Formats: sequence, structure tokens, C-alpha cells
Amino acid sequence: MSLVVVGSVAYDGVETPHGKVDRMLGGACTYISLAASFFTKVRIVAVVGEDFAQEDIDLLTRHGIDLEGLERVPGKTFFWAGVYSHDMNDRETLTTELNVFADFQPKLPDSYRSQPYLLLGNIQPELQKSVREQMNGVKLSGGDTMNYWISDFRSQLLVTIAGWDFLLINDAEARMLSGEHNLRRAAAEILAMGPKILVIKRGEYGAILFHRDRHFMVPGYLLQEVFDPTGAGDCFAGGFIGYLAARGVDASSDNIGDAELRRAVIYGSVMGSFCCEKFGVDRFRTLTKPEIDERFNEFRTCTEF
Repeated sequence: MSLVVVGSVAYDGVETPHGKVDRMLGGACTYISLAASFFTKVRIVAVVGEDFAQEDIDLLTRHGIDLEGLERVPGKTFFWAGVYSHDMNDRETLTTELNVFADFQPKLPDSYRSQPYLLLGNIQPELQKSVREQMNGVKLSGGDTMNYWISDFRSQLLVTIAGWDFLLINDAEARMLSGEHNLRRAAAEILAMGPKILVIKRGEYGAILFHRDRHFMVPGYLLQEVFDPTGAGDCFAGGFIGYLAARGVDASSDNIGDAELRRAVIYGSVMGSFCCEKFGVDRFRTLTKPEIDERFNEFRTCTEF
């Protein structure tokens, strides 16, 4: 069973209190796919320019990621640069160069259309909707969004997420989308918009899962050093959907177990924590499944009572 991931493959320039990297592999699709690849087969839909390096293609293929849907076109790959505050809770964007991503029109290879799992990265809501409509037989689909789409494309976004099984957003986005400051009331408003499952990410403070009339709170993992939080939220998404895909979860049956969803959130937190240990995707070059399972068990130990 394969997971299709749609979104950006990019290069990033990042400065944190631990150092500076002028150009490194990034993009939501990249982080999601690498994190999910430890659980399930992944196929990506994205666009890159002529400058996309062979070594980065090799990294993706070493993780078993299918690149048939990775389109290479004339021009430069999407580039973003930013600098983080001393506590890394805030960041300032220095440069955003959309380049070939500005005209991104997701093209699904025929072999992708019948896959059972779909995660839609942060792109224009109508594009997300068009991709979902190209898929047949999907067992579980959803994605994320951001403040720009919530404020300027609200009507399109509401139509789009009404057809999703899950939505992954941060606390500020949840408040903006719902119009409610209290997160419990915000979650109720958002679930009424259509998604069966909502995960509100809270950065270093963890995440909250909402499903039916229940919620589950997971803390953030306490790292001794956070080198670079870029992509941590996307790695959370990759761990979340990757685990559910590996377990064969089917939202169309409307019988998703709370236990599976809770484990998925924990695995999401695990993958997000590993992402922060080095710059960019570097931690995933050496990460192993036993390390992932060990940290999952550590989460269990520190939250049991």
C-alpha cells in the first residue's frame, strides 16, 4: 500500500543559534516523504528546476521513494531562506523565491491514481482539491494549510477540507480557521467543517488529536539540543500518515480506532523530534527504524501513569 505526497521540493537557507547553512535540501514534500518512508512506500508529486542535484535524487531513492511524479522543468528550484530567534520559537523569512514552483500544476502518473493513501502538502486549496479528485479508491486522505490560504482563499479552502479525512494545522492556524481562541471550541468548529480527524500541532509543546468527541494530548520530545526546527511539522505529518498507511487504516469504513490514531500522533512526534537534531534532512541520512521504535517506547514510558 503506497502513500502519495503532493507538495514542494525545495532548497533552504537556514540560520539558527547553532550555525548557518546557505543551501540544503528542503520543502514540505521532501520532509513528509522522508519521514513516512520509514513506515510505508512513498510516491511524490512535485516540481524542481534544472539545478536540482543528483545527490538529492539519490537520497530520496535510497529511501525507496518513487520519483515518477517528480517533474523537472527549465528554471530554478523553489528557494526559501530564514533566520531563527535565539529560542527558535520564531523565525524571520529573508527570501522566498518560488521559481518553478510558482506554476506548479500537480500531475499524477497513472500508477499513482489508485493508491490508497494521500497527503496534500501546503499548496493552493484548489490544487489540493483537484489532486484528491484524480484519486480513486483512497482509504485515507488529508493534508495541511497555512494562514495565507485561510485568510485569502477561505471559501476555496472550506470546500477542499470538507472532503478530507484529516487536517493537520498548528494552533495559530486553528484559531484563525475557526474564529475561536479556545482550542477545544476551535476543534469542534473545524470538525464540523468536514474532517473526521484533526491534529493541532503546538511546536515544542506537542500536539492534540481530536476525533469524534474525544481528544488526546501528546507532549513534545525534550531534546538536549535543537539544531534546526525547519521541517519538523512536516516530519510530524509524515510519521502520522506513514504509520496509519502501514497499518492499513481505512477512513471510508468510518471505524478508525482511537488507539491507532494515538500511536500515529506519537510516531509523528517522534519523527518531528529527530528532524530537529541536525540541519535540514541530515538526520534522516543515518536514522534507523530501531532508533524510531526506541524513542516511541520512551514516549510511552514518560507519559504512562
